[in-house]
Amino acid sequence: MTDHEERLAGLEARYCFQEETLQSLNSTVASQQIRIDELEKTVRRLTERLREIAEGMDKLPTQERPPHY
Repeated sequence: MTDHEERLAGLEARYCFQEETLQSLNSTVASQQIRIDELEKTVRRLTERLREIAEGMDKLPTQERPPHY
């Protein structure tokens, strides 16, 4: 092989490696985004549930001290 052919082969190998790495990273990012979306939905549901519980607590009668204290 000539020097140019060797350089070209090296560049092609690096390109293939980078392409595979990029596809792997894209897949990872897509999976993480799906998980983030799921977690955000869970946080919204839990926040709403906590708000409902807090509103219910406001409606409970307050515990006052008995008169003999």
